[in-house]
Amino acid sequence: MKFQQGHGWKACYDETTGKYTAEYGGCGDYHLYEITKEIFDSLKDAMSERDACELIGEGRHLYMDVNDRCGPHYTAVFDHDYDKIAPWANVVSSGTVMPDALTDAAVRLFASEEKNREHRVEKAEHENKNNEGENRR
Repeated sequence: MKFQQGHGWKACYDETTGKYTAEYGGCGDYHLYEITKEIFDSLKDAMSERDACELIGEGRHLYMDVNDRCGPHYTAVFDHDYDKIAPWANVVSSGTVMPDALTDAAVRLFASEEKNREHRVEKAEHENKNNEGENRR
């Protein structure tokens, strides 16, 4: 695995899977993304944390944990395979995971989660097919 790291963020290229991933966070939040090679190559150790996080945020959100003073703590899992996609990540969890139905609604509503729509629809269709097969038995 090849890593790049700066203040508040870390990115990885996994030669085995060909995946590029990155995490960032600080006091009160944690985010894990699948990113592109172009984003990975654009990240520089000396860049500001804000610039790095904005760049990473252009990727596909895999996981998010919010534990700030503005409301209840929560975790949103956008891709349940996040631990397989980024096994290196130091994932943070507040312990309260949003239900998939609420995560699906957030993905449909928020433009910032647009890159997860196709994945979430495919996942729901796959689960529906599995449920239909079990109901026929």
